[in-house]
Amino acid sequence: MTKIKENLKMKGLISIEVKDKKGKLKEKRDVTNTITNVSLAEVTGLMGNVGSKTAFTYLAVGTGTDAAAAGDTTLQTEITDSGLARSAATVSQETTTQTDDTLQLLKAWTASGSKAVTECGILNAGSTGTLLGHQVFAALNVISGDVITLTYQVVQA
Repeated sequence: MTKIKENLKMKGLISIEVKDKKGKLKEKRDVTNTITNVSLAEVTGLMGNVGSKTAFTYLAVGTGTDAAAAGDTTLQTEITDSGLARSAATVSQETTTQTDDTLQLLKAWTASGSKAVTECGILNAGSTGTLLGHQVFAALNVISGDVITLTYQVVQA
């Protein structure tokens, strides 16, 4: 059998913006993430249409501070209030190197309270589900009325 691609790897690219209620940019971060081990079975099942696999279409933010690891199955401390609960994202395919080679999820939340957001993740369900990618970063302080926008891309590493 001929090897088409010897090292197919994924990585996540994350862009996070916080704007105040007037639309003024307060902070912007670009970070990479950790693809989790638990997501591999879901991804290969989706590729082969094997079993009852579910696409990754949800984004979540949290306040956990432990470093992200390949063994993670959830965010450390997912936010479920203050207008920042896990939500379905706008999902599309984008072009990075080859046509439609990048999965992109986009979600904007309007905060109704104050939080120090320090982690984010991509999941395949509105609650529980499988965690595809996870990252922890320095706190983004969000107050009521702020809009936090998360653009999460999964590309070939």
